[in-house]
Amino acid sequence: MITYNSNKQTKIENFKSDFELRLQSTNRWIKLSSKLPWDDLCRPYLENLSKYKGAPGIDARIVVGALYIKHKMKLSDREVIQTIQENPYMQFFLGKNEYDPIPVFCPSLFPEIRKRMGLKEFDKMNCLIIELAKEKTEKKSKGIKNPEGEITHKGHLKVDATVSDQYIKYPTDLDLLNQCREWTERIIDEIFPQSYLALKPRTYRRVARQEYLNVAKKKNKTTKEIRKAIKTQLGYVKRNLGYIDELLDMFEEGSFPLCKNSHWYLLVLSEVYRQQQYMYKEKTNQIEDRIVSLHQPYVRPIVRGKAKAKVEFGSKLSMSLDNGFTRIDRLSWDAFNECKDLQKQIEAYKSIHGYYPELLQGDKIYFTRENRRWLDEKGIRYTASKLGRPSEEKESYYQKHKKKKEAAKRNQIEGKFGQGKNGYELNRIRAKLSRTSESMIGCIAFVMNVLNLMNMT
Repeated sequence: MITYNSNKQTKIENFKSDFELRLQSTNRWIKLSSKLPWDDLCRPYLENLSKYKGAPGIDARIVVGALYIKHKMKLSDREVIQTIQENPYMQFFLGKNEYDPIPVFCPSLFPEIRKRMGLKEFDKMNCLIIELAKEKTEKKSKGIKNPEGEITHKGHLKVDATVSDQYIKYPTDLDLLNQCREWTERIIDEIFPQSYLALKPRTYRRVARQEYLNVAKKKNKTTKEIRKAIKTQLGYVKRNLGYIDELLDMFEEGSFPLCKNSHWYLLVLSEVYRQQQYMYKEKTNQIEDRIVSLHQPYVRPIVRGKAKAKVEFGSKLSMSLDNGFTRIDRLSWDAFNECKDLQKQIEAYKSIHGYYPELLQGDKIYFTRENRRWLDEKGIRYTASKLGRPSEEKESYYQKHKKKKEAAKRNQIEGKFGQGKNGYELNRIRAKLSRTSESMIGCIAFVMNVLNLMNMT
């Protein structure tokens, strides 16, 4: 049987638009809109706005909902607005009373929204979701009570750390120096027309680029070739920075020739040159606060020793998993030892639930002598084996099986890391500023918690 619609379609003016009568109440966006406590979720965003100053802001529910849709559907800023404009279910989710073909707001506002909605604001929203799910999660275990009948310990807390990679080019010293040389040439081109020099300083840019490509294009490079190329590029960068200093000395204090963006890059270039020069002379690959990206100088290399990549470039996250709900307890652009966050993570758990966890599940790195002593004082069990010689008392088969099972359940937080990285691009953060990057990371954790809340209902 053949079905075919002619290309002579009716005009849009004659098309019947009765979609509002056909919306299904079983749609996922309509279900989710009725489950979320919108008034409470919008409060962290509204706290950053003034009641009396400035132009009228966008509805807070539209802002929070648009951020959720963006990361849930993995869309760009522009595609989010277009998708909402075309989808009546999403408009209902944002609190619209009727279908509106006009965009909810301009896509260029997303960076400003991310600056306001930082990691702390999303953490407040995550705490609200955890409290909302208390009634269903607390029924799973009875907990431990004191003589007065109050619950002192209940639930299991899983802790671990991971790295949220920035979406940047894999950095090498030679590539970084080549970028520095190109940027110094741009800055010279910007300053020269404003100076009184008759001839532009000679930078040999074509020769410098060819020398860089002669090594960069080689499939197999020797250490000697790379070191020689780095030395050559360091010389070009040093000379260009000297030209820039001489050109800037020609201007008076009130007439600075560089724009704000170029001035910022000049400061970064000077620091990169200092670091690369030091590492070249000392024949080392390590230096404090090493810059690996000109455009995102806050990103640091974090050594993890994973099978996929020994070094990752991004922010390190100390996270905890509470009944399937994720909290980011600490975010740092520098490497840190996650065992120091354990006590704060447990106290944060108590501030939400009112009691300590009955069991703590984590890697061996968390169970230092100090942490073990603190956990024993609080009466919290943990999955790590005891220090010292094995006890003479033999454990029963049930006790061994229980310990093995509890230790294996720690892998659930590894699954959350995989969900965030593979499902919502937690390992490909596409933001330029550190503030907006932190906002995107917090929003991804918020999206995963909302999905977990929906799966429980």
